[in-house]
Amino acid sequence: MPTIAYLDTLPAQNGLDMLYSQTKVNILKVNSFDSEEKCLSILKKADAYQVGAARDEVPKNLQVDKEFLIKVPNLIVISSSGAGYDTIDVDACSDAGVLVVNQTGGNAEGVAEHAVGMILSLFKRIGECDHALRRGWNEPRVSLMGKDLLNKTVGIIGLGNTGGRVAEICKIAFNCNILAYDPYLSDDNFHKKNASKVELDILLAESDVVSVHIPLNKETSNMLNKVSFKKMKKGSYFVTTSRGSIHNENDLYDILKEGHLAGAGLDVWEFEPPPSTHKLLELENVIASPHTAGITKDSRNKMSEYVATQLLDLFDGKDPARPVNPEVLDTYREKFKKILIK
Repeated sequence: MPTIAYLDTLPAQNGLDMLYSQTKVNILKVNSFDSEEKCLSILKKADAYQVGAARDEVPKNLQVDKEFLIKVPNLIVISSSGAGYDTIDVDACSDAGVLVVNQTGGNAEGVAEHAVGMILSLFKRIGECDHALRRGWNEPRVSLMGKDLLNKTVGIIGLGNTGGRVAEICKIAFNCNILAYDPYLSDDNFHKKNASKVELDILLAESDVVSVHIPLNKETSNMLNKVSFKKMKKGSYFVTTSRGSIHNENDLYDILKEGHLAGAGLDVWEFEPPPSTHKLLELENVIASPHTAGITKDSRNKMSEYVATQLLDLFDGKDPARPVNPEVLDTYREKFKKILIK
């Protein structure tokens, strides 16, 4: 019988209930506070490993890299609890013929609403108003004059589940002009989401606000830096609810201090949570949250359901719903057959 080992918990209880209520697959729990020896002794019995997506929430020795895979050679599936997979070295998994799956789309609504909320807050200068009142303020109201989002140009980097929903909200609710950069989507996908397909430089130069919705990988690490920020329209805004390390925090701070950008909304950080002394948190025109965009009750329940359903479907012989490295599917299927005839 196949065995699934999960680290600590799932995004919500409903997924655990689904896993433990069935009888076709063994379920084992790995506690991150246990010794590495004990954790590995459990993982060596498993065919699939379910791990958290946030790198600062998973001990380094339980994150999936080449060395980890050598220690647990029987694993054929690694499952991330979220859309991201920062705790998983996908290249190492592919080299080892291990299938990686994620839960993309599970928290898309929560993250998209958070991104739009940040955009509106920046345009209306709600954060700055809040800080001013808490300090004590008695100035002309026009000193905190904001802007309307209606008819503005929104640039979206990554037009997947979340970016596509941001595009939909901004288009339908505010009649925004949507520019999008996503080299992995067909022209038809842009058309369906009412977005104009443009190169990144054009998006940066023409957008009133840029919202980021891409995974962190070798291609996107430090993708948005001082060069990118200087290409953005003067007085525009930067929002990211994707992953820390995609944008360069020092460069963003410098460009905000120079006044080239009007403000930023940041849900993700190089280290999470960021220290209270982080220099970006000193800026009044920065709205901050501690990677909580997708932390809604609805999103967590949906992601947890996605985790359980996808893993159980895999060991029922079905193809993965959300593969990260589909090029290893043939290898995975061969390994799966061997599990069935143990």
